[in-house]
Amino acid sequence: MRRMEPLIPPVTLSVSLVLFHSDIERFAQTVRSLAAAATCAQKVGRLKQVSLVVLDNSTDPAYAESARQALAMAVEGNSAISSRYVVAPANTGYGGGHNLAAHEASSDLHLVLNPDVDLAEQALAQGVEELLDPTVVLVAPRVAADDGAPEFLCRRYPSVLVLLLRAFAPAFVRRQFVSRLERYEMRDVCSGTDRADIVLASGCFMLLRSAAFRAVGGFDERYFLYFEDYDLSMRLAGQGALRFQPAMAIIHHGGYAASKGWRHIGLFIRSGYRFFSQYGWQWI
Repeated sequence: MRRMEPLIPPVTLSVSLVLFHSDIERFAQTVRSLAAAATCAQKVGRLKQVSLVVLDNSTDPAYAESARQALAMAVEGNSAISSRYVVAPANTGYGGGHNLAAHEASSDLHLVLNPDVDLAEQALAQGVEELLDPTVVLVAPRVAADDGAPEFLCRRYPSVLVLLLRAFAPAFVRRQFVSRLERYEMRDVCSGTDRADIVLASGCFMLLRSAAFRAVGGFDERYFLYFEDYDLSMRLAGQGALRFQPAMAIIHHGGYAASKGWRHIGLFIRSGYRFFSQYGWQWI
């Protein structure tokens, strides 16, 4: 584990957000919450200007025009954030989109952000505060679902059994493995108000040091969808600590592979096979 260069606030932040036929109003709300959090962090002296690059993987001109207009309206009048909308020449997947969006970033910190996330107003200020620790390279947030129920998106290293249970097993089967599933979700250390070091972070919101992101080469684009965040987490661990910070809060409006059709299930299985082949198989 390396000790990174210390940060002196206020720091610069780049943000990458990848669209693929994403709900436009939900995307616009994500950007509005990002802009509000950027304003808050700027006011308390944690951030300078925030630069957002939206990368559209949809390859649909009509969609791009609507999303571009929504972005412009969402940041209008907010001096804390600048934005740029980029249409990808081809869909290279989630990680590939973020790599392209972050390609020219020269910021101190970088945020990988989903278009289905709302940031609490204090989220960026709290995250920057955590990253002032030179041993920390990534900060993961406390997450709630739409209804306010907690989501546990920090993870320990998975087993094949756990992933199959989570993705495909009916509820009555999952109930037989509650303790195993809860351990995978790190509920024992990520349920309260204490910070904790974690193994794997969710790609829906990854606030990290840009230098560490560059040092590991960004996302591995062989993971078209799913497990690209786990792979990145494994490689970032060689740069420093991955830290859960419950004071940094978001709402996540996401879903799971089993609810997204056979193509997504196929991508999930293929990426899972690559991940385990690369880092080691753990069956149960």
